[in-house]
Amino acid sequence: MQEPRKRVIITGAGGLLGTRVNGAFRANGDWDVHALSHADLDITQEDQVARVFAEVRPDLVVHCAAYTRVDDCESHRALADAVNGEGAGIVARKAALSGARLIHFSTDYVFEGDARRPYREEDPPGDPEKLSAYGRSKLLGEERVRAACPDALIVRTAWVYGPDGACFPRTILKAAREKPELRVVNDQTGTPTYAMDLAQAILRLAETDARGIVHVTNTGQCTWYEFACELVRLAGLNVRVIPVTTEEFPRPARRPKYSVLDNSRHVQLTGAPMRSWREAAADYVRDFER
Repeated sequence: MQEPRKRVIITGAGGLLGTRVNGAFRANGDWDVHALSHADLDITQEDQVARVFAEVRPDLVVHCAAYTRVDDCESHRALADAVNGEGAGIVARKAALSGARLIHFSTDYVFEGDARRPYREEDPPGDPEKLSAYGRSKLLGEERVRAACPDALIVRTAWVYGPDGACFPRTILKAAREKPELRVVNDQTGTPTYAMDLAQAILRLAETDARGIVHVTNTGQCTWYEFACELVRLAGLNVRVIPVTTEEFPRPARRPKYSVLDNSRHVQLTGAPMRSWREAAADYVRDFER
C-alpha cells in the first residue's frame, strides 16, 4: 500500500520565490502541495493562519511570504515589522503547535556588511540600529521564529531574482533597451541567486533534518555593476554601463557594502553545491529575457 504524500503549506506562493518553490514541490510528486498567496492567507492575521493549519494539518511549512521592497520598508516600517517579523512569528507558532517542520527565509541584509570574508551562519548579525528597516524586520523575524519554533530551519539567501516578479535583471535589461547608458553601483558586493536554483535547494533541504540557520545562494560574488555588465553581455545589448559609488546613486535604504554568504553548511547537508551566479544568469536571460 502506497504511503500518503506529505502535506506542505507554501506561504507567499504567488511571489517571485514562492512561485518557483511551489513548482519545485509539485514537480517532485512526493508532496501534497497547498500553495497560498497573500490573497489566500494574510500571515499577520493569527486566526487565518490557525484556520489554514487546522484544515491542512501540514507536515512541512515553507514560509516564503515577506515584504521585500527594501526601499519601501523605510517609509513603511510598521508594515515591514508586522509581515517580516510578527507574521513570521505567527506562522512559526502555528507550525510548532501542529508539529510541522518549518523552513523560513531570511536575508544577507541582517549583516552590516563590514566583513572581509563570506559570512558564516554563526557570525553575529548586525546592530539593528545600523541595518535598513528591511534588514531589521527580517532579523526580528529570525528572532520570532527561533523563539516559537526552535527546530525551524532558517535559510538566509541574497539578491534573489527570477521570472515571476520585479527584480534587478528585469529592471536592468528593460533600461538597457531604452537608454544609451546605465549607471550602476560598483561598491556593493554580494551573490545573485536565481529563484529556480534556490527552490531546488529548498526541496533538497526538506529531505534532511537540518535545523538552525543555513546560507543558500548561487556561488561566486560580484558587484551590482558587474552583474549588470554580465546581463547586458548575455542579452547581446549595445549599451554603456558606467560604474558609480553608493554615494553617487543614493537610495532610501542602507545596503551592506559586502554581504557574500558562506554556503559550506548547505553543501555538507545536501551534497549538492549551487552553480555559479554566471551560469544561472545565462539561463535566466536565455529563457526569459531575450
